[in-house]
Amino acid sequence: MSLRKFLTSFTFFKNLFFALVIVIVFLVVFVKFLDFSTNHGEEITVANLSKMKLEVAEEKLDEEGLEVFLLDTVEFRPEFPPYTIVEQDPIAGSKVKDGRKIYVKLNAGGYAMVTFPDLKNKTFRQAENALRALGLVEGELKYVKNIAKDIVLEVSYNGKPVKTGDKLMKNSKIDFVLGDGKDMFNDADLDSLKNDEQNIEIDTTK
Repeated sequence: MSLRKFLTSFTFFKNLFFALVIVIVFLVVFVKFLDFSTNHGEEITVANLSKMKLEVAEEKLDEEGLEVFLLDTVEFRPEFPPYTIVEQDPIAGSKVKDGRKIYVKLNAGGYAMVTFPDLKNKTFRQAENALRALGLVEGELKYVKNIAKDIVLEVSYNGKPVKTGDKLMKNSKIDFVLGDGKDMFNDADLDSLKNDEQNIEIDTTK
């Protein structure tokens, strides 16, 4: 059979048809394989990582085809357990592609230590500002008789005196003893002194 007759024969077109079908089937299978192996077009819902340990979050995200990346450790937040995740980006519930990095921040292990300042003989307002700047908290206020109103006379923590330079944890409650601004002597004390003066006899004779 000549080439011209073969190219125009039924057998040629039948073989060509089967060849095209095989190529199309191969392409479809190949594309499906790529979709399966790369999760092409698939979106993953980001889990809530709040209050999780970093290693637990890593395992969970790895199972979902995501990665965790630690950005920083923040100052201690008492509402979160120590060394657990306090922030994440993207947030929980977001839709992301496979392989996406989830950025997280960890809670510190506890409150930082601060150096206690010299507050004696300062006004209470000055003491308040100093406490706030250091992350300390105002505790119990006790007033005693002293002519200097709202002047810091004593400071204590858990019932023990606090000295300048002592180390305390942030968020510690500091108790104060302040002057009430009243005279050291009341009217009865003054009357008693006057009576004593009247009863004193001064001998001026020699």
